[in-house]
Amino acid sequence: MITKDQVQELIGREAYGSDGDKIGKLGQVYLDDQTGQPEFATVNTGLFGMSESFVPLADASVSGDGLSLPFTKERVKDAPNVSPDDGHLSPEDEQRLYEYYGLDYDGSAGLGYDQSGDLGYDRDDTAGAVGRDTSGPTTDDAMTRSEERLDVGTRSEEAGRVRLRKYVETEHVQTTVPVQRERAVVEREPITADNFDAATSGPEISEEEHEVVLHEEKPVVSTHAEPVERVRLGKEQRTDQETVSGEVRKERIETDGDVDKR
Repeated sequence: MITKDQVQELIGREAYGSDGDKIGKLGQVYLDDQTGQPEFATVNTGLFGMSESFVPLADASVSGDGLSLPFTKERVKDAPNVSPDDGHLSPEDEQRLYEYYGLDYDGSAGLGYDQSGDLGYDRDDTAGAVGRDTSGPTTDDAMTRSEERLDVGTRSEEAGRVRLRKYVETEHVQTTVPVQRERAVVEREPITADNFDAATSGPEISEEEHEVVLHEEKPVVSTHAEPVERVRLGKEQRTDQETVSGEVRKERIETDGDVDKR
């Protein structure tokens, strides 16, 4: 069970989910109007912590420098949006939150948050009053002025997809190839002692035919496949600079009365 003293120490610190991820910083704490015990807290969620989500403290526990919650970050971020009326959660809002987180709701009185920062204590009971400032009414006579700072981080999300696709296209290719052709050539030689016998071996006078077969080469075209390169998809990281903006709150301290400003 989270006590009031523990809550005071945890306000402004980190809240962690059941998976150990940071959810956000603790903001306001709502007390049970009957028992005065801490029942709900708000956690700053969303981009730059600009949103607040309600989360029950029933099963929360102090862990290191923060608060451990039995819920994931996404579950807390998606909690129903409720609007407390004058610092109090209505029974309807309580029931919505309990049902969302899967907890039993007994229909007890509403939960309240003292806008003065006293976390539900009686304002007249100064002995027990504890302010939200680091130095409050029971610590010393100084006020602590605080300012919000932008907590800037990054998250990874899908920006696009790239695919490799292989397809076949037909390209007309032209090339030159040498070819050989035979042609007939008439050769004449005079009668000599060397060829006299061959020249006179036949009839003295006759009719004859001699035939020579001519050949020529024709281009023959075929194809074959061979590997030429390997292609793969890779990734590289590039760092760019982006400007972000958000609203932050600052506390101001003013003086009333006759004060000598130094």
